[in-house]
Amino acid sequence: MQLHNLKDETQQVSFVEAVKTGLGRNQGVFFPNSLTPIQDIDKLLDLDFVSRSSKILSHLIGDELPADTVAQMVQNAFNFDVKLVEVEKDIYCLELFHGPTLAFKDFGGRFMAECLAQFNQGEKVTILTATSGDTGAAVAHAFYNKPNIDVVILYPKGKISLAQQKLFTTLGNNIHCYAVDGSFDDCQSMVKQAFLDDEVKQKLGLNSANSINISRLVAQVCYYFEAIAQLPKEQRSKAHISVPSGNFGNVCAAMIGAVLGMPVAKLSATTNQNDTVPRFLQNKEWAPNDTLESLSNAMDVSKPNNWPRVQFMLDNEWFSYDDFYSSCVGEEETKEVMKKIHQTGYIAEPHTAIAYQGLKENLADGSAGIFLATAHPAKFKDSVEQILDIELPMPKPLADALAKQCLAEDIKFDYQLLRTELLNKLA
Repeated sequence: MQLHNLKDETQQVSFVEAVKTGLGRNQGVFFPNSLTPIQDIDKLLDLDFVSRSSKILSHLIGDELPADTVAQMVQNAFNFDVKLVEVEKDIYCLELFHGPTLAFKDFGGRFMAECLAQFNQGEKVTILTATSGDTGAAVAHAFYNKPNIDVVILYPKGKISLAQQKLFTTLGNNIHCYAVDGSFDDCQSMVKQAFLDDEVKQKLGLNSANSINISRLVAQVCYYFEAIAQLPKEQRSKAHISVPSGNFGNVCAAMIGAVLGMPVAKLSATTNQNDTVPRFLQNKEWAPNDTLESLSNAMDVSKPNNWPRVQFMLDNEWFSYDDFYSSCVGEEETKEVMKKIHQTGYIAEPHTAIAYQGLKENLADGSAGIFLATAHPAKFKDSVEQILDIELPMPKPLADALAKQCLAEDIKFDYQLLRTELLNKLA
């Protein structure tokens, strides 16, 4: 796979280089120069999830890794279920929360860990990442106690759920966590500054596990094919997928799947009140506002890093603007949608409810609709119980994590403070 930096096309890299580098020059993200459709999609969809995912990833990565190596990596990473549940007639929920940290980011985090284990060959690596909720846990668990790898996670203090936080701040050992006095975008900006700091990059062997890393992105393509495979065959070509969108990596993966030949008719990328992309699509003006806190905190992003990748595919007509929708769902509407879904007998946390609403707004008659459940409802236990007036049982991984001590350190939104801390502790 040959990729280029979307902010500096002279920087051309292989898949291995892109994974090890993370972020390109001028804070640009890497993206494939081209995507070749997969032949015989029907045959591909007949395979089981792990076998199909191995073929998809081998197709994308090309000859940089042997097919049997990729197959083993996929088997190690994707060792949990993906479920498609019919919630209403012709409307399905793709449950992506059956992994070890109960969120969709287990797919990308675990595959990235497999990639770095293959590529680094004993070199020191420091994974530096920001999280608005679920990335932190997925990355922490994927890399926990991996030799020669330290993980540094920044998160906005007090702005993610306690369950989300405890899943990664209680591990210790090679997992180092910092509660930043600021927003997710502030955390993200410090990560970006670190990648521009040559001394820090060199001494720490810096890499990122955010969805800016191409290994996470390609891994996420696989579960969209699984969603289509689980649909009745007659509904596949009419499917409309709705993705709750914050940093826009997840919907980017869905669009890559469509370019590869996955039979999907339309895509929705639905945001919460941080509506930079919906406004951009309306008036073609990129005007991020200050990040607002919401019930769907993992989507509290006003400057989505993956939007350049999505826009590249749209502008180059790899996917049609006419088949791409993006709207926003406010706080009160989110609560009402959660109640509406609950009336069907299904329990949705806020992010899932937003994806459902984005689907319902644009679903054509006669089409099958798929909305994503990106996290287990219990990760948002307090808000779900309060809004739906129910009691949620606590899954064992969350109960175990909540009982442990938080090991995170507080830090101000100041890159120089972070820089000093990292060099003193990890260099």
